[in-house]
Amino acid sequence: MRWLVDGMNVIGSRPTGWWRDRPAAMRALAQRLGRFATETGDDVAVIFDGRPFELDAPGVEVNFATRRGRNAADDDIAARAEPGITVVTSDRDLVARARERGADTMGAGEFLRRLDGAGA
Repeated sequence: MRWLVDGMNVIGSRPTGWWRDRPAAMRALAQRLGRFATETGDDVAVIFDGRPFELDAPGVEVNFATRRGRNAADDDIAARAEPGITVVTSDRDLVARARERGADTMGAGEFLRRLDGAGA
C-alpha cells in the first residue's frame, strides 16, 4: 500500500498534550510511521504544516508544506493524491479533494488504531 499522511491532522486527533511541543509530536509520529513502514513494507509519506526542521525517520518520506498559511499541507497532499494512494486525514474538505483525484481515504482515528495494532 501507499500512504500519504496529513501529519498535523493525525497528531491533533488525540489529546496527548502535543501542543506543548509540536516538534516532539512530529518526531514521534514520524518515528511511528517509519516503524509501520518497516513492519508492513508499505510506502509511507507524511506532510506536516509549519516551519521545516531536521526530522530523520528511516522508512518514511517526511515533508513539510511548501508554503505557510491556511491549508498549506492540505494543498500539497491534494496535489499528490492519485489512484493507488490512501490519504490519511479526518479533514472533510481534504477527503473530498483526495477522492476527486482518485485516492482512497482513511480517517486519522482509524489509522492510529492500525498503528497501535501494528505495535508502531
